[in-house]
Amino acid sequence: MVDKSEVLDHAQVVDVNGEHVGIVDHFEGDDKIKLAKSDPEAGGQHHIIPFSWVKEVDDNKVILSKSKDEVESEWQAV
Repeated sequence: MVDKSEVLDHAQVVDVNGEHVGIVDHFEGDDKIKLAKSDPEAGGQHHIIPFSWVKEVDDNKVILSKSKDEVESEWQAV
């Protein structure tokens, strides 16, 4: 199980296959990660993903348990 403290601001977020999804902006509440809108993948807006999608953290890289297509179809734009 991943400890929330392992997820650092500005860490790279990748899907289960290692494909870039975004950059961590910060935690939103206790269980949501806000992705930075400045990342090219974000299309100029923030996106929220649940912390429960985090499979592991390797160095400064957040690895999700979903594919990029799944993430982009399920993330919440804000």
